[in-house]
Amino acid sequence: MAGLRPYQEEVVQRALRGENAIIWLPTGGGKTRAAVHVARRHLEVTPGARVAVLVNRIHLVDQHYENEFKTALQDFRLAPISGDSGQKDFFGCMVKDFDVIICTAQILENALVSTEEEKHVELTDFTLLIIDECHHTHKEGVYNKIMARYVEKKLRREEGLPQILGLTASPGTGGSKTIKHAVEHVLKICANLDSVIVSTKNYIPQLKDVVPSPRKEYKIANKRISDPFGDHLKNMMKMVHEFMDVTMIFSAFGTQEYEAEVVNLEKEGAFGVQVENRLWAQCAVHLRTYNDALLINDAVRMVDALQVVEDFYASRTATEIDGTDFFLSGLFQENRVELRLLASTVCYENPNLDRLERTLLEQFSKPSKCIIFVKTRLIAHCLLGWVCANVQLQNAKIKAAVLTGAGTGANNMSQVHQKDTIEQFRGDALNLLISTSVGEEGLDIPECNMVVRYGLLTNEIAQQQASGRARAQGSIYAVVAREGGRELQREKLNEYLEELTAKAVAEVQRMEREEPQNYQQKITELQKDAVWCRMLNEQSRQERRHRFGAEQVQLSCRKCFTSVAQGSDMRLIENSHHVNVNPDFKNHYRSGGQVRLERDFEEWEPGRTISCQKCGNDWGMEIKFKKGPVLPCLSIKSFSLKTPQGIILPKKWKDVEFPVEDFVLADYILDTFPDLDIY
Repeated sequence: MAGLRPYQEEVVQRALRGENAIIWLPTGGGKTRAAVHVARRHLEVTPGARVAVLVNRIHLVDQHYENEFKTALQDFRLAPISGDSGQKDFFGCMVKDFDVIICTAQILENALVSTEEEKHVELTDFTLLIIDECHHTHKEGVYNKIMARYVEKKLRREEGLPQILGLTASPGTGGSKTIKHAVEHVLKICANLDSVIVSTKNYIPQLKDVVPSPRKEYKIANKRISDPFGDHLKNMMKMVHEFMDVTMIFSAFGTQEYEAEVVNLEKEGAFGVQVENRLWAQCAVHLRTYNDALLINDAVRMVDALQVVEDFYASRTATEIDGTDFFLSGLFQENRVELRLLASTVCYENPNLDRLERTLLEQFSKPSKCIIFVKTRLIAHCLLGWVCANVQLQNAKIKAAVLTGAGTGANNMSQVHQKDTIEQFRGDALNLLISTSVGEEGLDIPECNMVVRYGLLTNEIAQQQASGRARAQGSIYAVVAREGGRELQREKLNEYLEELTAKAVAEVQRMEREEPQNYQQKITELQKDAVWCRMLNEQSRQERRHRFGAEQVQLSCRKCFTSVAQGSDMRLIENSHHVNVNPDFKNHYRSGGQVRLERDFEEWEPGRTISCQKCGNDWGMEIKFKKGPVLPCLSIKSFSLKTPQGIILPKKWKDVEFPVEDFVLADYILDTFPDLDIY
């Protein structure tokens, strides 16, 4: 097979025979190249072949198209389609006109559920589905939603289903720490993909030569001897606790456990006993901000932590409505000068940063490309600020940028910006990326010779994926962590879980090879169980959705508890946008700045931000529908729902327990202008 290494030839055999298969090769082992070969052979021998290549990250659409599929399949018609492409609105037409579609899985999922002829497709419109990073095919992930349809059709013995080819470097153990449960996890992945899992058996030494593991180094930082800035924040938090007069026992300040507790406290404050306890709810919100600042202080600079708090209070100016607000804002104002003084005292700075600085200076003493993986977008931006302000790092010719997930928030990147940043890192414009998990999977930069995991607690899959970004010969995989910290313990655990994954895969392969009947029976049982669970969950969801009548539910601002709307005021646009059609609702909110989105939408365009007239709480934005009515589109997280059986705090609109009618423009016009005689 031209262009394939022997171990790649070995792992594609079953796929070439038309079987559903998962190819398990390490990062850099050429899974995508093997998939291209399977796709080409499939297109050559299958009448009416249609191939869909599914990825889970937007930037991988163009990467797979440009680097792998475009040249190898130049005799065929290929189309890359991502979220910023207008082609997705005509996905059904594109599938008919092209031999190979490369797209994000969400685009295919949207097309499968769409009722519009131009968009809609069926699974049977394809003859081969290639699923990249297929270990995500579980739970409520979009891959699993697609494959759930496939499995149900398969169990009903429907014909015309496509062949499945999954690609993964890390099936993982599903959080299990025993071989028994790890095997069960791998079996579930195989069942969800209706595939066997294959790996090289005869060419392991060659594979190790082709994909050498980066050298792992632990960069241990000294313990922080003194942290007066963090201590001052903690003292302020104690004062808030005293103001609240609660008897609960809390975890240590500055931990994820404490954050979970104050989130629950805010919910309890919203529930209250007969009436809402605004004091608890608002104190919990402020405590969470202080806790966020402590977490930032533990990861980057004190000034970054202080900025988190200052930005929070700047966003809440002129929104005090009672004594709780005056106490909380006054507490910060009284301590602001002291916090600024402490944050500017260099001798108290985070020792992790000193260790990271030495690590980078050592690496960039020679030409290098490095990726630093961090936990959150905010930490990524803070770390970029530190790099740009560090004279020694700038003298080392470090040119840095952040890579974070796409979205519209303050710390999100547009899809275009993501693509440009990756291209600059591939070239000479950048040599350091500070990335969240968005860069862990699939990012192919052959010149990258160092990966740094900075203050991360993740599973073995994320660790393997991050390690695989170091592609160059002699690469280094560095872990920067504090002496005795949980990060080091987790790294050691992940090393054990990597070995456990390999043992689990080997056992599943043995079952499939030596006990084929038992293996297939187990796969079918898992598939039937999954279908049954989905049916029960959907039935339960529908029952919850109709638990109350829309007229029985009141929406109240989650910050000030003012009742502002009824559930019957809400309507649904395009199955995703929840708007309030009651003309009196405008009396409850004020409009802010214009919302700017990076792409246009077919039926609507964004308007201005909206917030509570009384307390300034962010409620969402206006949308202009079909160049006509301007409607307030509400974020459910900003509201509590009063029902006949108490108060609920849904995180998403899909969790509300009353039905929401579809928006009908003609009905809206008649209700708004009853004297208008055009219908």
